[in-house]
Amino acid sequence: MTRGRARPVEDGLFDLISLITAKPPGPVAAAVPAQVLDPEHHTILAWCRRDPISVAELGSYTDLPVSVVRVLLGDLYDAELISVTRPVPLAELPDERLLRDVINGLRAL
Repeated sequence: MTRGRARPVEDGLFDLISLITAKPPGPVAAAVPAQVLDPEHHTILAWCRRDPISVAELGSYTDLPVSVVRVLLGDLYDAELISVTRPVPLAELPDERLLRDVINGLRAL
């Protein structure tokens, strides 16, 4: 299924809570021959067309190990058939104290 690969090409791109969305069919999708995609690829694309879905959910719904799902997602990403929304790292989230100060300042108005 993964053709001997143990990791996707873009290592670290698909963590468990990354959201995957299928791109609408277009000229790029038409350029990918159907025989290149395995049935598992098509199953993943079908799940991603409904709503954005996490990597963990895809593993559960397809009954495949997450490591296999990541490799298959790498194939779809390289073929430009999906887009990935990664979660915001904790270091980039605003400080809780700053948010409280903003709320207090707004209340003071």
